[in-house]
Amino acid sequence: MRQILAATVAGALFGAGLAVSRMTDPTVILGFLDLAGAFDATLLFVLAGAVGVTLVAFRMILRRSRPMLADAFQLPASTAVDRPLLAGAALFGIGWGLAGYCPGPALVALAAGVDSAMVFVVAMIVGMVLHRLTAGPRRVRLVGSARAGTS
Repeated sequence: MRQILAATVAGALFGAGLAVSRMTDPTVILGFLDLAGAFDATLLFVLAGAVGVTLVAFRMILRRSRPMLADAFQLPASTAVDRPLLAGAALFGIGWGLAGYCPGPALVALAAGVDSAMVFVVAMIVGMVLHRLTAGPRRVRLVGSARAGTS
């Protein structure tokens, strides 16, 4: 129950941050990409803030022996920058640039009743299902659990 409550609060805070920073408005994202026209630097400042917080917070959090609400951290088993990672990043970026949405802001916009978000979210779900059907099993590395031997 505590995990569900924590996830709900974190999701609501994230959604509120996206809404306040106007990241749910595709014109802001597309304006950032329009270097020769109506350039909008809002995304740059939001990204800089997010990267700054992440650099500090991840280092502090991963020093803990385990997460507050789980038995172990679940980290990617691979840290390689390989073809599937680059292809996925490119596909994500192309979709974001074409639609002006990425998953988080699209879900917030959908909850706010924005029609264009519905099309994006449906396409996103189809893509997730196709990936699940075609990709191999996902490997994670458990850190901080008795099973990982680092408790």
